[in-house]
Amino acid sequence: MQEHDLMAASEAYFAERRKLGFKDRESGSRIHSFARYTVMKGHSGPMTAALCLEWARQDALYEQPFTWANRLDDLRPFAKYLASLDPQTEFPDGLPFGTTARRITPHIYTDAEIQRILTDASQLYPLGGLRPSNIKTVIGLVAATGIRISEALGLQISDFDQTGSTLRVLGAKSRRERRLPLHPTVHRALTEHLRIRLRHSPTEQTAPLFISTWSGGPLPYATVLWAFRRIVTKIGIVPRGGYAQPRIHDLRHTFICRRLIAWQKEGVPTDNAMLALSTYVGHASVADTYWYIEGIPDLMALAGARFEAAVDPEGGSNG
Repeated sequence: MQEHDLMAASEAYFAERRKLGFKDRESGSRIHSFARYTVMKGHSGPMTAALCLEWARQDALYEQPFTWANRLDDLRPFAKYLASLDPQTEFPDGLPFGTTARRITPHIYTDAEIQRILTDASQLYPLGGLRPSNIKTVIGLVAATGIRISEALGLQISDFDQTGSTLRVLGAKSRRERRLPLHPTVHRALTEHLRIRLRHSPTEQTAPLFISTWSGGPLPYATVLWAFRRIVTKIGIVPRGGYAQPRIHDLRHTFICRRLIAWQKEGVPTDNAMLALSTYVGHASVADTYWYIEGIPDLMALAGARFEAAVDPEGGSNG
């Protein structure tokens, strides 16, 4: 590893994995992020434990130890690879940020909060241009369909079927394809974005649906995150979950919770509905969807009320 070039080492690491048939997704992007961080810091030595810890919690204002622990966990295979090349490689011992197997209560957005976010996004500079259309449509799409932000940013023009009013999504974790029916308001928003989008870049069906105003390539997550945080700060949304700040991913949580709350209030049979919702949002296991019933206070209260009604339909007292 010449001059301990961690950026070059990361490229070699992924080249080896591709030869072995691996397809790296989120963990791969985090390893690239770490390598870029070392360049930004001007680091020229081997990987150190201190550098790993610093990188993992570089955004301490907005993230929690759970997120930092996940970042370190994604970095661990790369550290083992580096250690095989350089015995001076260091990696943090134990679990400095705790286990990754935790769930933190998300911020569930109100209708008013989502509308304010979308309104402010549409007013970004230049008015009527690609930038506000990008930000508003991506955020709105996550809120209205519950897809992951990475799935939204990975969409191609061909994934939006205007005739059938569906969206083809390639799962960020399972890599399984799913086709989502769209509400008319979502269809109109995507159609309008596509009209603006096609004025700025090639129209090939395989081109990204959301493109960078600077490079013309896929819209970077960092761009959306920066705009989202500025909007949320400007609006003054106070976090109601376990995170320090409301997150884009909480829009996905909000979509799932709203659907479950509606079904709970309507008395919809749980099992088939949960399976359908789990498939729609791309959960690897239906257990991930069931978690919301016990993890979100409003849903837990509704579930408890339904249980009491089932046990004592007359509402009487046994005492």
